[in-house]
Amino acid sequence: MSTPGPRHYSSDAPGTSRVNVWLVVLLLGLTGVMIYRQAFWHSPLFNSHAESRAITPRGNLAADELSTIELFQQVSPSVVHVTSVAVLRNAFSTDVHEMRAGTGSGFIWNTEGHIVTNLHVIREGQGAVVTLADSSNHSARLVGFDTANDIAVLKIDVPAGLLTPIAIGESSDLKVGQKVFAIGSPFEFDHTLTTGVIGGLNRTFGTESGTIHNAIQTDAAINPGNSGGPLLDSAGRLIGVNTAIVSESGGSHGIGFAIPVDLVNVAVPDLIRTGTISRPWLGVIVREDYAYRQTRLPGVLVQQVVPDGPADKAGILPIRRGENLETLAGDRLLVINDDPIHTARDLLDLLTQYRAGDTVTVTLMRADEKRKVEVMLAAMPE
Repeated sequence: MSTPGPRHYSSDAPGTSRVNVWLVVLLLGLTGVMIYRQAFWHSPLFNSHAESRAITPRGNLAADELSTIELFQQVSPSVVHVTSVAVLRNAFSTDVHEMRAGTGSGFIWNTEGHIVTNLHVIREGQGAVVTLADSSNHSARLVGFDTANDIAVLKIDVPAGLLTPIAIGESSDLKVGQKVFAIGSPFEFDHTLTTGVIGGLNRTFGTESGTIHNAIQTDAAINPGNSGGPLLDSAGRLIGVNTAIVSESGGSHGIGFAIPVDLVNVAVPDLIRTGTISRPWLGVIVREDYAYRQTRLPGVLVQQVVPDGPADKAGILPIRRGENLETLAGDRLLVINDDPIHTARDLLDLLTQYRAGDTVTVTLMRADEKRKVEVMLAAMPE
């Protein structure tokens, strides 16, 4: 028998050979990528003769661009930055120091140094600083404020020649779709211009202090810091005071509201003269009226009429006794001019946009008959 020869065993199974081949391919690939990257970033591609590109002539600015630029240059000197200052006392010493409580915008009302802004801009402070367009800072004193309409008037002591009062427009003839401009200090970037259109008129919205009626709705960006700044028409005239924005995130993509200038132009002189607003008075005591199962009836029920007051002189009737001592229902007030009345608070809020001596048309329900009466408002008694 022949003796079998020595056996040779290979340690490389077929599967192992394939793995080694793929490892070699992978390493070669990675090496190629590294070489390519080195060539991409470090290859000598510089050109010592490179020069700036020739500028393409722009041509003239469009007419609407020129008008916007002119408007900004015209109005921006009238717009100011307002910083509310809080005074703090050290609990362990007599040291007193100031800190910023809030910021916003405002505008120059006249050459006497009166500045108009929102009340909520300065509410949290014990003082304020007004920064003019030339970046000069001036300590401001509070002249007066109108809580219901979120308006405040400050005063700075500056030579008249350094003050540029804003041009005053009107808000009664505004149209939806009309172009508007806002100038203010959003996020403390002074004298920022935003543009938009009027999206709605005669809006009602609530503030921390009350309800503002006949507000202007706009899509012009109104960010934190724009409050108190002017809303302008295309002629550069003040048509409103930017006050609030309704937005899910608080950003400028929401709906902005401005206090109409017709209201501002009445309130500000009152504040400068006396520091307060002379509120008109209808001379009635009212309540919400309910029917069966607490269903609210339209309007508000006149419970009492003050003798010789505006409502009494206009013939508005309260709850009273009839000839046979039966109880007669009072009139229900439904509308003042074009504004509906749903609650007693509505009536009070609506009256804030008028002044003593104004005549308003009151629509009321007497028994089952609608009537309209003219009422001359009087100053509220002390």
